[in-house]
Amino acid sequence: MNIITIIQQGVINGIAELYDAKINEQQITLNATRKEFEGDFTVVTFPFAKIAKKKPDEIAEELGRYLVENINELAAFNVIKGFLNLVIDDAYWKSFLEDSAGKADYGTQLATGNKVMVEFSSPNTNKPLHLGHIRNILLGWSCSKIHEAAGNEVVKVQIINDRGIAICKSMIAWQKFGNGETPESSGTKGDSLVGKYYVLFQQKLTEEYTEWQKSETAEKLFESKKKEGQEIADFFKKYEKQYFNEYSELGRAAKDLLLAWEANEPEARALWAQMNNWVYSGFEQTYKSLGVSFDKLYYESDTYLLGKDFIEKGLEDGIFYKKDDNSVWIDLEDAKLDHKLVLRSDGTSVYMTQDIGTAELRYKDFGTKQMVYVVGDEQNYHFKVLFEIMKRLKAPYSEGLHHLSYGMIDLPTGKMKSREGTVVDADDLIAEVIGEARNGSLERGDLDDLPKVEREGIYRKIGLAALKYFILKVNPQKRMVFNPQESVDLQGDTGPYIQNAFVRIKSVLRKADQSDFSDSVDYDALANAERELLVQLYKFPEMISQAAEQLDPSIIASFSFDLARSYHRFWHECKIITAESPAARSFRLKLSKMVGSVLQKAMDLLGIEMPERM
Repeated sequence: MNIITIIQQGVINGIAELYDAKINEQQITLNATRKEFEGDFTVVTFPFAKIAKKKPDEIAEELGRYLVENINELAAFNVIKGFLNLVIDDAYWKSFLEDSAGKADYGTQLATGNKVMVEFSSPNTNKPLHLGHIRNILLGWSCSKIHEAAGNEVVKVQIINDRGIAICKSMIAWQKFGNGETPESSGTKGDSLVGKYYVLFQQKLTEEYTEWQKSETAEKLFESKKKEGQEIADFFKKYEKQYFNEYSELGRAAKDLLLAWEANEPEARALWAQMNNWVYSGFEQTYKSLGVSFDKLYYESDTYLLGKDFIEKGLEDGIFYKKDDNSVWIDLEDAKLDHKLVLRSDGTSVYMTQDIGTAELRYKDFGTKQMVYVVGDEQNYHFKVLFEIMKRLKAPYSEGLHHLSYGMIDLPTGKMKSREGTVVDADDLIAEVIGEARNGSLERGDLDDLPKVEREGIYRKIGLAALKYFILKVNPQKRMVFNPQESVDLQGDTGPYIQNAFVRIKSVLRKADQSDFSDSVDYDALANAERELLVQLYKFPEMISQAAEQLDPSIIASFSFDLARSYHRFWHECKIITAESPAARSFRLKLSKMVGSVLQKAMDLLGIEMPERM
């Protein structure tokens, strides 16, 4: 039985004996004791005031005495304004270290039998992966690893948005202005090459639109539609989308190409396949750089017609309704949503239709009753509607659908815009953080004695740790700013700071050159720094469970930072190799080894590798 369960049961028994009242563990608030107070765990006694008909301070005193008298694992207690702080006996923590230090699987949970699907990345094939995708990818990958550590079987998937007008814009620009350029002929990654033509399309469209605004047609249009006091520049700024649909030659060409693709015309399909394959190759290189992979890829070109059978069945069951124009809708007002289109009047699908069909396809493929969609918070409403529809369709997995909504990520210079080419490519950002790590290391001269290949491998680990940790330490729902320079700092809440603690541990263990720690059992009283580390190590399994339940890698990031910071403090305060006795030396080496092991596991859950040197 773990110490938290022991305390909870003790509180239940204490309330029963002291106040003749029954409570359950859900009524007990048990927290880690704040660092400025003595203790390991704190029981909040305010909820028991009504039961005991006493003040919280009195309850805390009485309950504290009862717990210390009846629970062998408790050494002492103190009361601070109704908060009961409990001190765990040193023997318990030493026993915990003896039992857990050698367990390779410490922290991971037993298999639950649950299967969880995580969908992440899911890019468009008209541009390379960028900073926004990186946050999505890192969240999806980390949540997958955390769920695996929590005992679940995980299936990692993405749906690649490989069709639509945006892709056709890149294709048209390449046709008109590319002169046969290929990734091989230009030495450019395929996704970057296609993205270049997507930006070029917008530039050419802007030039075309600017020239058209001088035409007689445009002048007449402005005169017929202008509002009193409206400036011509303001009018045309708002009219750009209509211009694309009604007057633009480039727009017409892109739309014609989309129609040709939908009609399965060989020439359009061949160009589409060629350029998409360039992009897929580029994506794969970026995924490899980030250390991520997928179990299955779905393509919108295969799934965009799915879901219609569900709509027909829903119509028969009265879940959907048809309007006079034959479009199909669902009324979700009773769920505080609105009326949502699920099938156009011409019988074609909308994104909602596709998502309904894709969810069913995935269920048939893998039988997962839990599906996590890692998608930005601009799609919050879409997923509320999708999940409500699946409940009404009585899909067997409808209760296990979850949207991992995350905020946008900006740079210190501000927002990014794909069409204007101001997006920071993922590859460029990866190269930048590795470069920052390289520059910092060269300035310090820490790795000058290593071969170049080995140094470069370490720079890569440090740079990627900086990038991944900086992003994952932020709660997913918060919008954030990524600063490459801040991320590689060896001080403060950064990935390299945590890596430095691990490197310090490895250095200590190498210098000690000791494999037998058996005399650690003779170590007596714990120092505060040792106790702090043991309490934190004890919480690791709980942190994994919380992070899995909340789909929040920042819980693991925060744990890792706190553990690293505590180890740095322990290293400064306690002699390790030159400890005061063989027992103290063995105990501190064993403690160091376990801290290193847990740090490595925790950072691995964030997709971060640990170097042996920095």
